[in-house]
Amino acid sequence: MIGCTKLLCGTATVSEVIKYNNADSVPPQLLQFSDKNRPLVVWNTTNRCNLRCKHCYIDAEDHDYRNELSHEEAIEFIRDLAAMKAPVLLFSGGEPLLRKDLFELGQLAAELGLRPVISSNGTLIDDETAKKIKKAGFQYVGISIDGAPETHDDFRNKKGAFDEAIKGVKACLNNGVKTGLRFTVNKYNQKDLPEIFDIIKREGIPRFCMYHLVYAGRGEQMKDMDTTTEEKREILELVSRKTIELHNQGVEVEILTTDNHADGIYLLNQIRSRQPERSDEIVRLLEMHGGCSAGTKFANVDPQGNVHPCQFWQDYSVGNVREKPFSEIWTSDDPLMIKLREKEKHLTGKCGHCQHKALCGGCRIRAKAVYGDLWAEDPACYLTAEELSN
Repeated sequence: MIGCTKLLCGTATVSEVIKYNNADSVPPQLLQFSDKNRPLVVWNTTNRCNLRCKHCYIDAEDHDYRNELSHEEAIEFIRDLAAMKAPVLLFSGGEPLLRKDLFELGQLAAELGLRPVISSNGTLIDDETAKKIKKAGFQYVGISIDGAPETHDDFRNKKGAFDEAIKGVKACLNNGVKTGLRFTVNKYNQKDLPEIFDIIKREGIPRFCMYHLVYAGRGEQMKDMDTTTEEKREILELVSRKTIELHNQGVEVEILTTDNHADGIYLLNQIRSRQPERSDEIVRLLEMHGGCSAGTKFANVDPQGNVHPCQFWQDYSVGNVREKPFSEIWTSDDPLMIKLREKEKHLTGKCGHCQHKALCGGCRIRAKAVYGDLWAEDPACYLTAEELSN
C-alpha cells in the first residue's frame, strides 16, 4: 500500500519507523514500512458470498462450497500465525460474515496477539452484527464501495447494495469499530471519485484505500475496463489533491492506494517539485516499503488452505496448511518465492530498466495476464520515460 497521507502530509517519518525496527510489534499504521519477513495474511475464509461482483478475484457465488478449512483446522492455522508473530490476519471471502464461526475465530486471533480485521461488502452488517464484531476483538472493517449508488449497485449486481453497505459502515462506526472504504478504480467508476471523497468527509470515515484493477478472477475479463495511462495520472492527481485538502481541513482520514506501486514514484515526484527538502526522506520510506510485497510481506491463504504469494495469485500454490504449518511454508525454498524476494533481478522491459524498480517492482499478475510472462513490465505503469530514469 502507498500511504498518500503519510507521504504527502508527513504523518510518518523515517525516525518513527526505525524506532520499531527491532520491536516484535509494529503499529498498524507503520506496517507498510516494516522490514520483517512476517507477512500480513489475507485468509479467504470462504468462497461463499451473498453478492456476485463483477471484479471478484476468486469468482465467489452464494452457495455452499466443499473442502473449506474446518473449524479445528482454522484454529490450528491461527495458532501457528500467532506463534510466528504475523502482524495482521485479514478475514476475507467471499463474504466472511457467512462463515458461522467467524466471531469465535476472530476472538481467538485477538486473544493470541494477532490483529484481526475483516474485509466485507458491508451488506450484512447491522447494529447487532457490529456489536459482535466489536466484542470479538476485530480491530478494523474494510467495506467495499465502488462508486456512487447507481454505479456501486451495478458492480455488485444488486439494487440497494450501496445503501446497505453505507448502513454497515455507520453501524460499525457507531459501535466503536474503526472502518474504512475500499474502492477499486476503473474506467466506469473513476468519475465517481469526487463523490466518494464527499462521502468520506460527510460520514467521518477514517480510512480510504483506492485499489487499482488487477486482472484476476472475474477481474481478468476486465482488462479492457482498466483506466488509460492518462486517466491514471489524472486519478492520482485528484487523490493527491484531496488528500492534502482533507488534511489541511483537519479531517482525520488516512488515504492510501494499492496494487500499483508506481503511485509511490508519482507522489515522490510531486514532493520533489513542491517540497524538495523532504525528497530524501520520502525515498527512504519508499525503500522501507519495498514496492510490491507479494511473497514477502504479504500472503494469501484460500478457503481450502492453499498458500499463495498474494490474493490474486490463485493459480500458484506454495503449499497447504493442512499438510504443513504456514510458518514453514512461508520460509521454504519454493522457486517462485525465492525470485519474489529478489524480484529486481528478474524484471524485464520497462520494469527492468526502471531506476525505481527497488521501490516498485510492478504487478506480476497483470504482466502475466497481458504478456504471458510474470517478469515482463507492468502494463498498468503510467510513468513517463523521464520519470522512470530520474
